[in-house]
Amino acid sequence: MGTREKILAAAAEVMREQGYARATTKEIARAAGFSEAALYKHFADKTEIFLGVMTSQLPGLEAVLGDITPGRHTVRGNLIRITSTAIDFYTESFPIGASLFSSRELLAAHRAAIHEHGAGPRTPVTRLANYLRAERDLGRLPSTSDPDAIATLLLGAAFQQGFLRHWDTEAGDPTALARKLVKAVLP
Repeated sequence: MGTREKILAAAAEVMREQGYARATTKEIARAAGFSEAALYKHFADKTEIFLGVMTSQLPGLEAVLGDITPGRHTVRGNLIRITSTAIDFYTESFPIGASLFSSRELLAAHRAAIHEHGAGPRTPVTRLANYLRAERDLGRLPSTSDPDAIATLLLGAAFQQGFLRHWDTEAGDPTALARKLVKAVLP
């Protein structure tokens, strides 16, 4: 494992335990076994570390969305895979990101920093809607389908399940739940 990967693994652990707001670059560097200067050789700022954690240390929502090809496999199967992965992703990311909402100033600063990096929480919804639009254009979804609404409903439900898994210890199987959610939007 290279330096960058060690830093991201340590950052994920620190952020899961303390949340993004309380995790410092100094603490992340110490947990990774490096100096803070070494950390900044690989990452421009804490936001870049956060984005690295989101894309490489959590269940791969971005990877699944990038892997789904319109016209390949079934739409239902693809949506179940995406939704199940999203439930796992939001479950893992919730403890990291929840602290961002502890103050308006912190949230505004983080929002601006994420925007500068060209990322944000709307990205998965947009990517899923684009996939659904392509499937509709191929005739694999009814022409009356609303890709934006379907994407919002599925990923919004996945986000809520991520929250509930921390609140309620009796969470069900994410794939079984994903099947039910997809069936609701694609009867």
